[in-house]
Amino acid sequence: MARLVIDPITRIEGHLRIEARVEKNRISEAYCASTMWRGIERILKGRDPREAWIFAERICGVCTVVHALASIRAVESALGIEVPPMAQAMRNMMLATQFVHDHVLHFYHLHSMDWVDVPNALNADPQKAAEIASRMSRWERYSASYFRDVLVRLKNFFETGRLGIFAKGYWDHPDYKLPPEVDLILFTHFMEALDWQKHMVRIQTFLGGKNPHPNFLVGGAPLPVDMNSPTAMNITMLGEIKKAIGEIRQFVREVYIPDLIMLASYYEDWFHKGKGVMNFLTYGEFPDGTMRQFESMFFPRGAILNGNLSRIYEVDPLKEDEIMEVHARSWYEDGDEGLHPFEGKTQPRYTGPEPPYDYLNVDDKYSWVKAPRWKGNPMEVGPLARMLVGYALGHHQIVDRVEYIMGKLNIPIEAFVSTMGRTLARGVETWILSEYLEDIYNTMVSLIKEGRTKTFNREKWLPGSWPREARGVGVADVPRGALAHWVVIKDGKIENYQVIAPSTWNFSPRDHKGQPGPVETALEGTRIEDPNQPVEILRIVHSYDPCMACAVHLLDPRGTELYRLIVE
Repeated sequence: MARLVIDPITRIEGHLRIEARVEKNRISEAYCASTMWRGIERILKGRDPREAWIFAERICGVCTVVHALASIRAVESALGIEVPPMAQAMRNMMLATQFVHDHVLHFYHLHSMDWVDVPNALNADPQKAAEIASRMSRWERYSASYFRDVLVRLKNFFETGRLGIFAKGYWDHPDYKLPPEVDLILFTHFMEALDWQKHMVRIQTFLGGKNPHPNFLVGGAPLPVDMNSPTAMNITMLGEIKKAIGEIRQFVREVYIPDLIMLASYYEDWFHKGKGVMNFLTYGEFPDGTMRQFESMFFPRGAILNGNLSRIYEVDPLKEDEIMEVHARSWYEDGDEGLHPFEGKTQPRYTGPEPPYDYLNVDDKYSWVKAPRWKGNPMEVGPLARMLVGYALGHHQIVDRVEYIMGKLNIPIEAFVSTMGRTLARGVETWILSEYLEDIYNTMVSLIKEGRTKTFNREKWLPGSWPREARGVGVADVPRGALAHWVVIKDGKIENYQVIAPSTWNFSPRDHKGQPGPVETALEGTRIEDPNQPVEILRIVHSYDPCMACAVHLLDPRGTELYRLIVE
């Protein structure tokens, strides 16, 4: 038996270490460990709850919108503050653009290199590439000359020998299956997506004043509406937002979705790998303007256990018997058998080996990530969870898009519970939300026509109107999955603050019952063709889109070693 260690996992946000026991080239046990801790929750204690979002938003530089939104929802929940419909629509617009931006960026710039052999694209025939791409969609740029220009630029880049992010790829791994022309097409779109991102940034800058870390406001949104003011939402801004939405929709429909279908058609075996725990959780997202967080959502909430789509369990994050965080294998004091977040503690106690070390003591505490459990179960969260729950509940946009993909690839719904299915689910969600952006825009326009332009509710905003003690939870089902912030307010200040982020769920270590987390489970049973090039591990891990900064809220400066193979 050998121990395979990959530290750090690259092309993610934050710091993640994977250790795996390998027997006869197959993973028998896997362990996810984060080696990073900041303690944002402890920083918030004693502060004014109305400013908590400013600090919470800095949990991550990638998930910039989502923690701010969950934080202000938590405070509004505790204090009973209702949000005007226009402010709710603005928030939905900012969050939906974050989804689309995050998912497209993840596929092309973080995940696609697990499947795309960039050096192989140098062997492509530009004419064939144009013919293949034109069969997939009507994207206006497809021509032999266009792909020839990209190929020349790629060759010139490789001739410099300074390959940057492409220098350490496992390019000669036998499981890279795409023909050179498809590699060229996907690399071309990798480059195009870098420029395309500006449309999301423009929308968030309009509504939040800047990006990253746009502005928010407890009780509403920071942007007033005045068609005659240059510093408020006006007719010019609405026109720019509408134009950006059109650009977003076209790229998703004509480039991203066809690329996913094309990629999946060459990697059909990955519909049978990386299944995970088969339990799925979503809080639901995008309130419809009723001003109450849990009343009606565009994406429904619910839970699935043991892969059974015929029964969707109700989920209520306000109930204190549903969610517990277990510290049994995490470097924290107390909580080894679980604490509800309202009673949660984030008191670090590192008991691991001193660096440099070969591997962690995985039979004891081995990660800064806690182990959240829903009714005692490890749960996968994220796009796959949302699409499965929505599909099972008959959400018509989800059913329509999922069945379109199923028909194109001739796969059943069960195939989505896999590494490739997880990647496709992210694309399906992006497709739906790129169109939902127009619905949100139309809602905003309708509210303006009706004169319902209020974006801030002053009621209960001042501390003099608050109860002596209050508790609230702000849930947000965000690009990477179920996110919640719990706040306890006492005498006008934050008494306790706890965050369970999506990657806390997905990359949790084992709990006090020995149950592995979702990614640990997904890795088990995976065959590793070459331990020196463990691309199989990267594909599974990246399919969850890790954000370890969110998951643990000290960096390991041991160098740039990418993997280590140790024989026990």
